[in-house]
Order: sequence, then structure tokens, then C-alpha cells
Amino acid sequence: MKIIHSHSEKQNQPDYILLINFVALIVLGLIILSSASYFMACQEQGDCYFYLKHQLLRGILPGLFFFFLFYFFDYKKLKKVALFCLPLTIILLVSVFIPGLGFAKGEARRWINLGFLFQPAELAKLAFIIYLSAWLTKHQANIKSFKEVFWPFLFFLVIISGLIISQPDLGTLIVFVVISVAMYFIAGISFYQLGILFFSFLVAITAMIKMAPYRLNRMITFLHPESDPWGIGYHVNQAIMAVSSGGWFGRGLGYSARKIYYLPEVVSDSIFAVLAEELGFILTAAVVVLYLFLTYRIFRLALLNKDMFARLLSAGLGFLFIFQAMVNMGAMLGILPLTGIPLPLIGYGGTNFVIFCAAFGILANISKQTTIEEKVKKR
Repeated sequence: MKIIHSHSEKQNQPDYILLINFVALIVLGLIILSSASYFMACQEQGDCYFYLKHQLLRGILPGLFFFFLFYFFDYKKLKKVALFCLPLTIILLVSVFIPGLGFAKGEARRWINLGFLFQPAELAKLAFIIYLSAWLTKHQANIKSFKEVFWPFLFFLVIISGLIISQPDLGTLIVFVVISVAMYFIAGISFYQLGILFFSFLVAITAMIKMAPYRLNRMITFLHPESDPWGIGYHVNQAIMAVSSGGWFGRGLGYSARKIYYLPEVVSDSIFAVLAEELGFILTAAVVVLYLFLTYRIFRLALLNKDMFARLLSAGLGFLFIFQAMVNMGAMLGILPLTGIPLPLIGYGGTNFVIFCAAFGILANISKQTTIEEKVKKR
């Protein structure tokens, strides 16, 4: 009877360290967004807090709704609906091509117009992680089988990759591939199969570069950003100058010089460069540590869990979080190519923010149940 009573007492105790750091990152994001967007909002919108208000309305409010929705929703029930997540992923990726619904910016078709712009690929990432977690768990006993697991896995990846490249969105494709392979690796893929996937990925990247030469230009710019500082290398060079001009202690919040006339996409892709210029190396390093610590708590949750579905789901969401952060930061530091991937929970953009809030709601629910199992077992 004592155990049942203790079990009940522990039901509402998730990983508070994870949640405190999650909230801290959101608050930091709002502060940096307010600073990064202030001048541009005054000039372009006539409202100096336009982007901050939009982030609160279209990011924070729906984000909190979905966080609490998944926080109180038993993650084990996601396994029951996971079968529908694969067709949902495909429908989301196809929706951008539907006339009257899809919205294009230049040659890119990555959004749908629902009265507001929504990027289906962001939701597709979450849906596919849920599906893959359930599917790999179901086939755990035959995880190294080519017929039952490897070839179907590769088939899923090829279909999804084809849809993403058609948009085109190489950055999102890389995120899908890296996270999927990482989850497969955790589930127990053989090194031989891993080698086949790696070789296939290199062949696919080479083919995509040949089909669209601008991708090769991006690679050349990454290797030699100084070769065309006012053309294709402009964004990278401006980001590097912004980061380096911050020094040890930064110019001060609100005093970035590069955000005013030079740095492109200051509220989204380049917000980390603004952060580094205003806060300086020491505080920027602290932000990086915050991302790493959050990732540690997520992977710790995955390792503590004996439920393979929970382990794969936690790990997949952890890879999604840290990989996007690393790619964005790396691009602003000039150590990775530009891909247009936003910085999780800090950059402006409702869809990406809401999806990560939902992801952390799932993680909180998993941590709540993991805590229960650990403490009951000790008794």
C-alpha cells in the first residue's frame, strides 16, 4: 500500500532541471529577438516591437499550448498512433506543391498559407521521429535484417528525401537523414549497413550538387568565404565579422552594429551572430553550454529508460535539438556551410518554435514516467 501511495506522489515530478533550462532558453530567446529585431521593426513595420509581439502571439502562445498538451498526454499512446505519422509526414511534405495552398519564396516552396505561413517540414520532422521510434521498436528483434528493416528504412528515406529536394531544402534533408540514421544506430544497426547508408548519402549529395550548381557555390563559399565577400560570400563574411567584433564581453545588448545595415536575416538565420556580437565570447559560450547541458539531460533521459520506444523517441528529439543548434551556430562561425536552419527556441519563426515546445512537452512526459519507475523500483 505504501508503494502505491508513493507512486501517486511521484506522478507529477518530471525532470525539473530539464524544464528550468528549457524555460531559460525561451526567455533568453525573447530578449535577443527583441534586441535583434528592434531597428528593423522600427524601419520596416513602424512598430519597434513588431517581431517580438508576433513571436509571443504565434510562437509562445501556441508553443505553450502544445507543450502542456503533450506534457499531460501519455507518451506511450503516441506509439499507438505512430502508424499514421508516416503518411502524415508525406502529406505534409506534399502539401507545399498544392496550388492555392503552397507558398513560394523565389524558387523555394517550403510553406503553406493558412492565413499565416506554416512550414510543414518542421511538423514532418516530429511526425517522422515518432513513427521511426515505434517502427524500430517493433522490429527490434530483427533490427539487423536487410529484408525486414534495412531496405524498408532506406525506402522511407528515399521517398522523403525526394519530396524535400523537390522543394528544394537541402538543410532539412540533412536533418532528416542524420536523425534517422542516428536513431537506427541506437536501435542496433550493423556497421556494414551503416557504411552502405553513408556511401549512399555521399552519392546522393554529389548528384544533388551536379543537378543544382548553386549548392557547389555554397560549398566553395564555405571553404573560401573571402573569395566573393560582396556576392555569394556576403552572408558568411558579415556573420563572422559580427561574431568577432563582440570580443570577450560584447558591445552590449542592443548595440550590434552589423544587424542594422549589413547582416542578412537578423531575426532568424543570423540571430546567433547578433547574440555573439552583443553578449561577447564569455556569455555566448554560456549559451552554447546551455544548449549542451539541455542535450545532456535529454540523452540522460534516453539512457535511463528501459522502454525502447521512449529511448528512441528521446534520442531522436535530442538529435533534432542539438543538430539544428550546431548547424546554425557552425554556419555563423564559418565552420559549416549555410543551410538556412533556424536556431532552436531563439530565432524568430512560429512553426519551428512551436514544434520544439511540443517536443519538450513529450520529453517532460517521458521524464515524469521514468522518474516514477526508477523510484518505485528502488523500494
